[in-house]
Amino acid sequence: MKELPKAYDYRGVEEKWYRYWEEKGFFKPKLDPNRPHFSVVIPPPNVTGKLHIGHALNNTLQDVIVRYKRMDGYDTLWLPGTDHAGIATQNVVEKALAKEGISRHDIGREEFLKRVWQWKEEYGGAIIEQLKRLGCSCDWSRQRFTMDEGLSQAVREVFVRLWEEGLIYRGDYIINWCPRCHTALADIEVEHEPTPGHLWYIRYPLVDGSGYIVVATTRPETMLGDTAVAVNPEDERYRHLIGKKIKLPLIGREIPIIADKEVDPEFGTGAVKVTPAHDFADFEIARRHNLPFVKVMDEDGKMTKEAGPYAGLDRFTARQKVVEDLETQGLLEKIEDYEVVLGKCYRCDDIVEPLLSKQWFVKTKPLATPAIAAVERGFTRLVPENWKNLYYDWMYNIRDWCISRQIWWGHRIPAWTCKDCGETTVSRNTPEVCAHCGSTNIHQEEDVLDTWFSSALWPFSTLGWPEDTPELRLYYPTSLLVTSFDILFFWVARMLMMGIHFMGAVPFRDVYVHALVRDEKGQKMSKSRGNVIDPLVMIEKYGTDAFRFTLVALAAQGRDIKLAESRIEGYRHFVNKIWNAARFVLMNLDNDFERVDLKQAALPKESRWILSRLSKTVAKVRQALDNYEFDQAALTSYHFFWHEFCDWYVEMSKRFLSEGGEARKLAQNVLVEVLETSLRLLHPFMPFVTEEIWQAIPHEGESIMVAPYPKPIKELEDDDLESEIEKIKEAIVAIRAIRADYNLHPTAKIKVILRAEKEETLKLFEEFSPVIKLLARLAEIELVKGGERPRGAAQAVLAEAEIFVPLEGLVDIKAELKKLAKEEEKVLKELSRVKSRLENEGFLKKAPKEVIEKEKARRQELEERLSRIHENMKRLKELA
Repeated sequence: MKELPKAYDYRGVEEKWYRYWEEKGFFKPKLDPNRPHFSVVIPPPNVTGKLHIGHALNNTLQDVIVRYKRMDGYDTLWLPGTDHAGIATQNVVEKALAKEGISRHDIGREEFLKRVWQWKEEYGGAIIEQLKRLGCSCDWSRQRFTMDEGLSQAVREVFVRLWEEGLIYRGDYIINWCPRCHTALADIEVEHEPTPGHLWYIRYPLVDGSGYIVVATTRPETMLGDTAVAVNPEDERYRHLIGKKIKLPLIGREIPIIADKEVDPEFGTGAVKVTPAHDFADFEIARRHNLPFVKVMDEDGKMTKEAGPYAGLDRFTARQKVVEDLETQGLLEKIEDYEVVLGKCYRCDDIVEPLLSKQWFVKTKPLATPAIAAVERGFTRLVPENWKNLYYDWMYNIRDWCISRQIWWGHRIPAWTCKDCGETTVSRNTPEVCAHCGSTNIHQEEDVLDTWFSSALWPFSTLGWPEDTPELRLYYPTSLLVTSFDILFFWVARMLMMGIHFMGAVPFRDVYVHALVRDEKGQKMSKSRGNVIDPLVMIEKYGTDAFRFTLVALAAQGRDIKLAESRIEGYRHFVNKIWNAARFVLMNLDNDFERVDLKQAALPKESRWILSRLSKTVAKVRQALDNYEFDQAALTSYHFFWHEFCDWYVEMSKRFLSEGGEARKLAQNVLVEVLETSLRLLHPFMPFVTEEIWQAIPHEGESIMVAPYPKPIKELEDDDLESEIEKIKEAIVAIRAIRADYNLHPTAKIKVILRAEKEETLKLFEEFSPVIKLLARLAEIELVKGGERPRGAAQAVLAEAEIFVPLEGLVDIKAELKKLAKEEEKVLKELSRVKSRLENEGFLKKAPKEVIEKEKARRQELEERLSRIHENMKRLKELA
């Protein structure tokens, strides 16, 4: 038999097997219409991206499911790719140009795009190699890019069809504008951050000279663009003023006081300024009341000529000057501290400005309605289910989607404006003349499409749409999408809208929403906090298998992951445990070893027990994976392998191995069966170490990754037998605990008296006495029915029996009592400190709940420990 090295060296193993799997084509689907299909599209990471902890979790979970389904007989496609990341990629290249002392405008659009493509070919996609390092079993031969030729064709086709259906339009609308990135942003690309600010109360004089109305605002510089002041029609304070004119401070323009039911009488003074070109709510008020739109801020965040004397000033400089001038003119009533929710660009963190702008939009209501119904009717399932409420809340209140971006890197909008007739031509192919008047004087739209527009088509565009391909027929709808909650609206909702509209079916059956990975204290990871865990560093330090298993074992549904490096180190010990168990099995196989049918063999109870436990473990792991309970699947397999197979059966098997003959042969078969099945069970979580061991032990097939995933074998399951073995394990654990409590040497052969009232209990322990003696290291075991408790014996109470270990002659009584007295003193001192804290009212009021609970748990632990010390002292004094 092949021997395994003493220690597992993951560094050589991981690269070897990944290359082998790729060369063998195991990652590729078979395009077999006669097999069940399972397909997943990878959430395309940005082409600028590097593997971070969120990517690592997301892709590990996908790989676990994909490997499971592939082994389970499904024709499996996991389709990878990257996103062109319009704003992020353009920023990278612009920074590179800045180092050369030039800008994109200096070199022009065509040359700039050449530079971006060069950058993409040279540096983009590094994350793909990092995903391979993680063990991802994607079909890399099908790798896509959101701006490759096929996907670009799909994007243009979708745009044109939506335009033809009246679902895309161009118009002046209030949008989120980033002055730093110089582009429009979708609502969900704006991150809202509570920030300390102010509320300025400004007096607006009535034209008739009868007084003034006071308006409160958080953005005084925008008042220069006011076209009305609005009050609630039910507000008794202002009813007499509705319809009157006021003079706009600092500018002098006359504007009306209007009534609108959307005005909140509780905000500020109950009178609000209406600045339609610079506020979303004001934009809607202005449309209802036919108010003019005055744009006083431009795309650079500077004041326009409409701002009068403030023209040319930066927005924040203008704010300061406006406030100073209002104060000088006696029009500033007061200033209050006020928490403002600032919108910031998700890319550059600059403060976003609501701005009136001519943009391209998608009408989302007609697309959202069927996407809502798809989730309500269960065509697409969100896991965990609690994400449905958030999804519905956003979808029912959805606004039209601004899809134009004022950058150069991306899908240029396929629309051409005629300079002669002013009409727009939208076309699948580049037109030579205006479709309306035939003029050749046409110019293509400068803007590009929002990156999320192309990503919304990902589940079908990557499969060849708009062509009718075999892949599209076989693998759409996809089976599963694994994503983080933060792109539920950015991406998931939009894929549902586009998939249903263009394919007539949902893009995926299930959406698994995983949580955030935080540090061990529950803090969000960030460079500024210095608590970032780099996946590549962890993989290099502990191996991919240990890193992956940690992520999966912590991935409980609906709970953020608290990740500490110590957890990864802990699961590296599990990798070593698997390795050492495999070495034990191989070292105990004879050269003429042959597999036998264990279902037909006359196996001892210990062997039947481990096979029963194996079958039930397989069933539980499969059920957990089918329900996306990743942590339960991982921990169930972990517990079985370490605690039941290694800790118990491997030790039990040593008796049979030493007997020789048929007993040895059957024990070898059971060891191989359990090990080989466990490796297949663990493979989706730990692909590399399982393949390395599997290839060394008796097996069938080319690779573990295409071997069948284990299925439960019901005829091997035996509840009664499991119950019997649990009683035996309970007795052995109790004897080991007595050894530890009284510091009895592990090799000391001790006597145990086992007392029970029931005859069947005594028979059970008699039957298993060889196992108990072996695993508890006993010289003798005496079985008695009833009787007195032996004097000076340590005691353990079991469910159906009592265990006594006579201590006379085994311990140095004086030395042990002295040691226990010292330990008692130490425990009492610590217990006093803990009790004092828990009796301190100040501590109970100020300390976090988890700290208090930790102290309570510590108190209980110390009290139990003290009780054991006193019990042990009592036993020893009986012998003195």
